[in-house]
Amino acid sequence: MGKLSATAVKAATRPGRLGDGDGLFLLVQPGGTKSWVCRVQKNGNRRDFGLGSASKISLARARERARQIRTWMEMGLDPLFERRKAQGVPSFREATAKVLAARRKTWRNEKHEGQWLQTLKAYAFPHIGDVRVSEITGPMIRNALAEIWLTKPETARRVRQRIGTVLDWAYASGYRESEAPMRAITKGLPKQPKKDGHFAAMPYAKVPRFVLKLRERESFSRLALEFAIFTAARSGEVRGASWGEIDLEEKLWTIPQERMKAHREYVVPLCPRAIRIVERCAELRIGDCPLIFPGMRGNQPMSDMTLTKLIKEMKEPYTAHGFRSAFRDWVS
Repeated sequence: MGKLSATAVKAATRPGRLGDGDGLFLLVQPGGTKSWVCRVQKNGNRRDFGLGSASKISLARARERARQIRTWMEMGLDPLFERRKAQGVPSFREATAKVLAARRKTWRNEKHEGQWLQTLKAYAFPHIGDVRVSEITGPMIRNALAEIWLTKPETARRVRQRIGTVLDWAYASGYRESEAPMRAITKGLPKQPKKDGHFAAMPYAKVPRFVLKLRERESFSRLALEFAIFTAARSGEVRGASWGEIDLEEKLWTIPQERMKAHREYVVPLCPRAIRIVERCAELRIGDCPLIFPGMRGNQPMSDMTLTKLIKEMKEPYTAHGFRSAFRDWVS
């Protein structure tokens, strides 16, 4: 028999713990709220498990739950995992939704979330989308990756990483008994062909001639590309540049940390030509558009393919990002 009674539980008001025996306690908070806690000790390790509010869980039900936890511990099972199983283990698709919701505030833009979800929809969900996260095995993941491992190596690596993120969340949440064996899965796949990871960069000696050709016509995309060349900035930083970031008197462009890859504020000194580009964009500014280099939709930035498309139209086999490398070579 336990030490507590239903009447004693109801009458308890003094803050503290009231023991019922066998590790079951009634926890009374200073504000008057009461909850059940089961304390279990095994192999020198002590763990406390919350059993719910005393206003919803009766003494008899709390004793039953405490007995169940003690039984699981004696059998060498993890009570947290077993309780999660009893509550219903989510499918990989459902777990992905929970992970996205939890990570949403940490991403820099909605596009990242869209890419994250789209790759899983296309390459993971058809194989493991409806499988419970507790039942997903290494071979299942390997089979999902095998279809694109050699044909789309970069995408396959991203899918692998994202599957691992979802399953790590499931493990941390008590839905899996072990972490995903991602390293072993990779070793079970064929070696991917080596790829030059550098962006195609124009030799710096060719850049002056290219800039003159770029100025033969005028558009926001051409002005943006030239500005990127003169500031050695990333394409995304230039496309998202706003008027509030520019100080013409000090000749500085201050990019806030939320727009920087390294998440640190970055100050770029502006040379005379970069200043002239900004002044020309001011002359072309439409209404109160906050962007220096607006896209086709007015107040929206130009797409990430705009500058790449422009370079292709000029029949050059290089990338916008490659001009950063050309600048680095020139500096050296």
